[in-house]
Amino acid sequence: MVVDLSKLSDGDQFVLERLRENGEAWIVGGWVRDHLAGFDPKELDIATDLTPSEVNSIFPRSIMVGEKYGTARVRIDDSIDGESIWEVTTLREDGGYGDGRRPDNVSFGSNIEIDLSRRDFTINAMAIDVSGTVIDPHGGEKDLGLGIVRSVGDAEERIAEDGLRLIRAFRFLDQGENGLRSLDGGLSVAISSNIGMLEKISKERIWSELKLILSGHNSSMIVQMMHEHRVLDEILEGLSFNKEVELCRNHCVNLALICSGDNQGGSDLSMVLSERLRLSRDEVASVSFLHDCRKLELDNSEESVRRFRAALPEFRQIEVLEYLSGLGRDVTHFELVLRNLDELQVGNSPLVDGNTLSERTGLEPGIRLGRLKGWLHRIQIENDISDSDEVLSRLGSMEWEISDPETWPILSWP
Repeated sequence: MVVDLSKLSDGDQFVLERLRENGEAWIVGGWVRDHLAGFDPKELDIATDLTPSEVNSIFPRSIMVGEKYGTARVRIDDSIDGESIWEVTTLREDGGYGDGRRPDNVSFGSNIEIDLSRRDFTINAMAIDVSGTVIDPHGGEKDLGLGIVRSVGDAEERIAEDGLRLIRAFRFLDQGENGLRSLDGGLSVAISSNIGMLEKISKERIWSELKLILSGHNSSMIVQMMHEHRVLDEILEGLSFNKEVELCRNHCVNLALICSGDNQGGSDLSMVLSERLRLSRDEVASVSFLHDCRKLELDNSEESVRRFRAALPEFRQIEVLEYLSGLGRDVTHFELVLRNLDELQVGNSPLVDGNTLSERTGLEPGIRLGRLKGWLHRIQIENDISDSDEVLSRLGSMEWEISDPETWPILSWP
């Protein structure tokens, strides 16, 4: 098969031409796979017979992130395509994989087919040469047509080389709106029989791959297959899963949904997940908040919806509704109220400040005054009050003088 390369971007063509002025270069990896599958790939990965130092001499702005293994992140002149980065990797011939994570040694090569033979799956083991001809020694194009993820060569050997391939195999099942590919039978058996390989993989690498799966179009079905192969059970050993959820495209929401069967509180669960997967601080906060909403029954009143909108940033509002919907809760009424609700007349800021409240109540600065101010702010938001005197008038119906301030409501949600 011959691919028309005339529609490559100016930057793509410039990088390929400069490399080919000094050696040979091939388009490889995901761009080839996705283009042949009918998608519109954006990032172009390149293999070359030039050494990393030679690549760097051609593109002095390159970032040598993996020089030991032959990879350079090439940057070019801003006037051509200043924002794009190309991963350019020298052809390789790996040694053994003694630790199941990385090759013991790497020697640079000059044969593209040898380089392709060391890749993980057939659909990733294709290249395109200068004429646009597809180089496909392992049947990747055929497997694309059949919708199969198959190992290059023996599946047991490929998995033994790098345990992360246990997870990557599931990521490549996702064809977006075109549905799922299937796992080759041999690969399926190799995954199930080598689950222990995951112990050798860094938590960061595992989470990086899992995030991509949990952000895909078909994450629900893929996660179910991961359960069947005991992959998630190994990664998140000891946690209780909920397999009756409908996942979305948000990886944090989906992780929280998967773990919604666990009885730990949100803070405890998110700490466990952070240890297992090296979550970021923002990811920890999202999972923790969502997990504490798992038993929540939505209050569809305007007062509740106003608090929801005022207390939570927009991204968290979206996460909560996706999470509850994924649990099977009916959020349509709540969303309708939210959509039709007028903007607050005076915004989210409190109308009554501490000094004014102190003068009205005689309270000195402290916990009692601060909590009372928060209580009034909540009343203001819930009822969309636009006048400070009206807010203060509510003091007459509030038991603030003798009750425990720790029991007073504040502006929060739920």
